[in-house]
Amino acid sequence: MKTKLLLAFQWLSLGLSLLLGREAAAQTDSTWLQSPEVAVSGFVDVFYTYDFNKPQESYRQPFLYNHNRHHEVNLNLGLVKVAVTHTKYRANLALQTGTYANDNYAAEPGVLKNIFEANAGLSLNPKNTLWLDAGVFSSHLGFESAISLDNWTLTRSLVAENSPYFLTGAKLTYSPTSQLDLVAVVCNGWQRIERLEGNSLLSFGTQVNYRPNESTTLNWSTFVGTDTPDSTRRMRYFNNVYGKFQLTSRFGLLTGFDLGLQQQAKNSARHDVWIGPVLIGRYTLNQKWAAALRAEYYQDKTGIIIPSQMPDGFKTSGLSLNLDYTPVPNVAARLEGRWFHSPDLLFRREDGFTDQNVFVTASLALRVGK
Repeated sequence: MKTKLLLAFQWLSLGLSLLLGREAAAQTDSTWLQSPEVAVSGFVDVFYTYDFNKPQESYRQPFLYNHNRHHEVNLNLGLVKVAVTHTKYRANLALQTGTYANDNYAAEPGVLKNIFEANAGLSLNPKNTLWLDAGVFSSHLGFESAISLDNWTLTRSLVAENSPYFLTGAKLTYSPTSQLDLVAVVCNGWQRIERLEGNSLLSFGTQVNYRPNESTTLNWSTFVGTDTPDSTRRMRYFNNVYGKFQLTSRFGLLTGFDLGLQQQAKNSARHDVWIGPVLIGRYTLNQKWAAALRAEYYQDKTGIIIPSQMPDGFKTSGLSLNLDYTPVPNVAARLEGRWFHSPDLLFRREDGFTDQNVFVTASLALRVGK
């Protein structure tokens, strides 16, 4: 019996050795041993905004987080980024400063306000079509970035300003083809680095991004979670859909719609709703000049996202006209006129509040590196 047990143990040891050796060989595959590419880049966006309501303070509207100072030259966003890229892994670290960081990261303590991006990712299959990323990363909600050069308009749409620009957690990205990305997200909450004190529930999200051809992008993103403590937990359900269409070589169209619901009280079957449609058309005049026109609306009757003292909450429609001059790639001088209108007295001015807001914003933005 001892001899049989000894032989069995030897065979088992041999099998494990072969298996582990094979796995070790796979782990030390030449692909893994290749040196990663390290790239350093930077971005600066300096702006000036003149608000014709002439508010008493330079800070203008509490529902805007970009280019939101009156009658002063200021830095909207300045960042430095280090990116590590490899076939099997990747990492990004970007540090930021500017009025965007001050306004949009107001809930974060100390130096966390200076983190624009900090994440690492690992390929989970041989074809590199399945990736796991964790850390602080750009939100999967919406079509507008905090980096103005990536957007068709200089200032951000109301739907972008009032949905997450960033999330903290982990995401799984599966790209079965070059045309389709499927993303699952688990995160600390609605645009948070640190989880809200008293909230023990993580939040979740999904994304389907489909590009049937070079001129069309279709996207559906979701968020499910809460932004309240356990004692008063109200579940939040959010949907963002958009389509991006390059209809001709010169004219492109972006259309998006946000729909959010949140429980009126803990365990309630009733929900408050907010919505936000937006339509942007962009026309390229030539290699250096382009113009964009935007129409938008935002309604939040119960102040879930945008608190308001008005009986009907926050209701605002808007138009903007954008003119861009790009003498060389990654450098842009931009000018935008924007108009808001509400049925209520929502907008600050020098002697109180009014139902309209007209302002002009100019920006000089520069990006260096990859």
